[in-house]
Amino acid sequence: MSEQTHPLAPHHMPFFISGPDGSDTLMVVMGIFLVAMLLWVGTLYWKLHSLPERMAHRTHKLQVEVVAVLGLISLFTHMHIFWIAGLLLAMIDLPDFVTPIRRIAGSVERIAEATPGAPPADEKVETTVVQADGHGARQQAAAKQEAHSHA
Repeated sequence: MSEQTHPLAPHHMPFFISGPDGSDTLMVVMGIFLVAMLLWVGTLYWKLHSLPERMAHRTHKLQVEVVAVLGLISLFTHMHIFWIAGLLLAMIDLPDFVTPIRRIAGSVERIAEATPGAPPADEKVETTVVQADGHGARQQAAAKQEAHSHA
């Protein structure tokens, strides 16, 4: 086996022609480039796909779970309308209806537990003897103020 080129071959061959030993440098370089690009594009895809969920989580939205479920549905079904819906839902601020309703329910419960004309069970009413200099009136006013601050 001779390392010489064929007599009919040109004297200067381009770099992409493999040598007589069978090694193909261009194929090895392109294989490494293809694997690197595949990993980079896959990472970019995952980052882009999780964008609505990260947006909703970063801004502490109430609908984070709904956005996450829409992202998973779009990932597994390849229907991009779910991803768009999740993105739009992550951008919209939904009003918080739950907190005012809970506050109203708590107030109604407190009102329902109180009986008319009787002091509440958890508050202590201190009776003081009013002295001539008026110290007893100040103590009683302070006790009433403390009782009202708990409600």
